[in-house]
Parts: sequence; structure tokens; C-alpha cells
Amino acid sequence: MNRRDIPNIITILRIGIVPAVVVALLDGQFTLALLLFAIAGISDGLDGYIAKRFNYVSRLGSILDPLADKLLLISTYVALGWLGLLPVWLVSTVIGRDVLIVCGALAYHRFIGQYEMAPSLMSKINTFFQIVLGLTAVVTVSILVLPVQVVETLVYIVAVTTVMSGLDYSWTWGMRAYRARQSG
Repeated sequence: MNRRDIPNIITILRIGIVPAVVVALLDGQFTLALLLFAIAGISDGLDGYIAKRFNYVSRLGSILDPLADKLLLISTYVALGWLGLLPVWLVSTVIGRDVLIVCGALAYHRFIGQYEMAPSLMSKINTFFQIVLGLTAVVTVSILVLPVQVVETLVYIVAVTTVMSGLDYSWTWGMRAYRARQSG
């Protein structure tokens, strides 16, 4: 191990926190789940800062970091859906979008070639609202009961941004594939 591995090690540790978050949620230990989610969020910022600040950016890190984020979000959404704290239709929509993106990326790689996946602005907005909704749902059952309308509003915002992000990825990468096929 050397210093360049530090961001990836932090990311791997963040992946290791995911099962603990899920177990805490399913056991009704919402404050613990919130604390673990916060630790995961801080570690996400820390590994990104270290990678950029010291130029420890790597291909592995570019794969692991978004994977860790997705694992945490999807696992949290599934657990919150299982507990009835998020609607199952929303959890299905969020998972469906991610499956669409992964299948599209695999198809692009198989039929077109190598690619560098970069999150779009719409995807970043979607991820932001997914995080806010997940935190809001856990905060509401742990430390501060928020009005039902807050969570309901966030549910619909996440639904809209999820669909828009999925359409954005489909259009953007579909057009890239089309242009690559036309020029190749």
C-alpha cells in the first residue's frame, strides 16, 4: 500500500459501511443509521478531496467512488421502501433508472467501445435530491419529525429528477452511439 491508495481504501471502507446502514435501518436503529450515513458522506468528501488535492486520481477510484455512492443510496432506498418509509414505486423507479444506465453502458462498451462515464448535471441534481430524501426520511423517524408534506414533496421531486436523468442519459449516450456508428 502507498499514499496513492488512500482514496481507494477510504472508498472501500465506505462500501463496507453499507451493510451496517441497512442493518441499522431494518433494526429500527434510525439514529445509528443516520450517523453511519453521515460517516459515509464525510468519507465520500474526504476521498474525493485527497484524490484531487494530491493528484491520487485513478481509474479504480473513478469506478469505485460512484459504485460506493450507488450502493449506499440503493441499499438505503430498498431498506426504507421495505420499512414503508418510501413508496415502493419510487424505489422501483430509482433502481430501474440505474439498471437502464448500467445496461446502456455495457451495451455502449460492447458495441461501440471504451467510454468515460461522467455524471450529467441532471444526474447530479437527481443524486442530490435522492440523498436529501433518504436523509429526510431517516431524520423524520429518528431525531426530528418533519411535516409529511416535506417528505411527500421530496418523493415527487426525486421521481421527476430520476425519470429526467434516465431520459437524459438515454438521449445523450444514444446520440453518442449513433454518431460513433455513423463515423465508424
